[in-house]
Amino acid sequence: MTDLRTQPVDLKAVLSGSARTVAADDHSVGMSYLESLPKRMVTLYLPLSIIVIVLLFPFYWMALTAVKPDEQLLDLNTYNPFWTWNPTFKHIHKLLFDSYYPLWLWNTMYVAVCATVLSIVASVLAAYAIVRLRYRGAQWVGGFIFLAYLVPPSILFIPLATVVFQYGLFDTPFALILTYPTILIPFSTWLLMGYFKTIPFELEECALIDGASRWQILTKIVLPLSIPGLISAFIFCFTLCWNEFIYALTFLTSVQNKTVPVAIVNEFVDGDVYRWGSLMAGALAGSLPLVILYAFFVEHYVSAMTGAVKE
Repeated sequence: MTDLRTQPVDLKAVLSGSARTVAADDHSVGMSYLESLPKRMVTLYLPLSIIVIVLLFPFYWMALTAVKPDEQLLDLNTYNPFWTWNPTFKHIHKLLFDSYYPLWLWNTMYVAVCATVLSIVASVLAAYAIVRLRYRGAQWVGGFIFLAYLVPPSILFIPLATVVFQYGLFDTPFALILTYPTILIPFSTWLLMGYFKTIPFELEECALIDGASRWQILTKIVLPLSIPGLISAFIFCFTLCWNEFIYALTFLTSVQNKTVPVAIVNEFVDGDVYRWGSLMAGALAGSLPLVILYAFFVEHYVSAMTGAVKE
């Protein structure tokens, strides 16, 4: 009989074989739910189908309502509510050529971009000062700034309306551009504070040793590394400005100066008569810029929420 203890052992072969066994076991366990078609249907395709249907159905309903004739919008018992065989572009034509909708869209874009840029600049400076400039009470300041975000806009719009009226900004785009940062800066500052903390402080120390100023560090080191965080804050601010209703309803009265959320409700609702075709067409066209924005920058948005810069 051969003594196994006296035989040479190839450790490399043993270790590689064990690694292959472990990898095969992990693969079989981790991907086992994809082996058979019934399991894939239940665990993958069915949940994804439900999510896609739930997310896309509002857009489908708005598009369908925008092209339905008036008689099909009013009589749901005779006609199929989920389809139409006689689409019409009358509602879209009325929206684009018989109303100020292009001007409303421009007003919304102008206000959203200006207020967002102003808020991002202020938030970057505030977040960097709280996180990187060491002084007593910095964490308390950051906490109080975030608590300011929790104040409901319905409480602030009354005193803000008084300030706007006294400065002669009532019924102008500047009324929204200067008041929107009151609800945008607190959350953006809190978001950028969390992102700036993920940037290694050693990078700034090396720059300080080389003679760089705080402004140079911020513009040439911190901001380039914070692109995903800035994009995330921009998307949040832009979305909130685009959909904001209370301030726009309070500070703007002229038809030509209104934004899309307020204008389509005021101009396409006559008492208890809702012009659903034009109303849904306006809502659909107004939501497309946000859809495009999220489609192009969703990866940066997610990376900012998880923290992309690591030591």
